[in-house]
Amino acid sequence: MRAIDEGEKMTKALRFGSLAIALTVVCGLAVATAPAGIAKRGDVRVAGKCTGPSTSKLKLSEEDGRIEVEFEVDQNRSGVRWTVVLDQSGARLTRLTRTTRPPSGSFEARVLAPNKAGRDVFTARGTRASGEVCTARAAFG
Repeated sequence: MRAIDEGEKMTKALRFGSLAIALTVVCGLAVATAPAGIAKRGDVRVAGKCTGPSTSKLKLSEEDGRIEVEFEVDQNRSGVRWTVVLDQSGARLTRLTRTTRPPSGSFEARVLAPNKAGRDVFTARGTRASGEVCTARAAFG
């Protein structure tokens, strides 16, 4: 059996370290190029605020020259009706009724809005009969 000198130990350590770095870079690229739907460059995501135990979030993204507006509320209880109002730069965009669904007890309100010149500010407000209110606000452009 042959003895390994310090130079060989150093060479093996460097090779192992280089391999570890290469794997880290490859894994990082795999995550960065994940399929659309996870998150696209330029998407705007904000957490909303609720007056009760529910949570909310607002996502804005470019879609074919328009702005996709997605407002989600999660209250962990199915079958609850919410009234949702979406505004774009101070003007009413739409008013919808949504009902939370299984398995998570959440709903999503999704609309396509015109992409007007300049910065568009979106406000989402969800209200349920019990009086709980969830809001979120974000700017796009």
